[in-house]
Amino acid sequence: MQSSATVLVYSDDANTRAQVRLAAGRRPAADVPPVEYVECATLPAVLERLEEGGIDVCVLDGEAAPAGGMGVCRQIKDEVFRCPPVLLLIARPQDAWLATWSRADAAVALPVEPVELAEALAALVRSRLAVEA
Repeated sequence: MQSSATVLVYSDDANTRAQVRLAAGRRPAADVPPVEYVECATLPAVLERLEEGGIDVCVLDGEAAPAGGMGVCRQIKDEVFRCPPVLLLIARPQDAWLATWSRADAAVALPVEPVELAEALAALVRSRLAVEA
């Protein structure tokens, strides 16, 4: 098992980034490695960090401004070679079709529900580690 998984959390709102970190915790499930978080508040920071590599999963805030997570997701899926799986935070469950349009691998509604977020994040970490194995 990999020693840790790196999760990029993108939101222009520091409170949303903190909610994600606190909800998922250091280890979202017993069968995945501990998680290290990288926080980004702007699209250029996300793109730069993805270009550096080493990101296992992205969590993107669909409500971020000026670059919303849905558009960012679609962009990175087009532009980043071997793009990590993306968990999209959506405003309401009815926005799931927009998450599909953006090519997100999973979506959870805001406000963050800890169990739902941890389960979704753990599933994406598992899928990423299975691809790398």
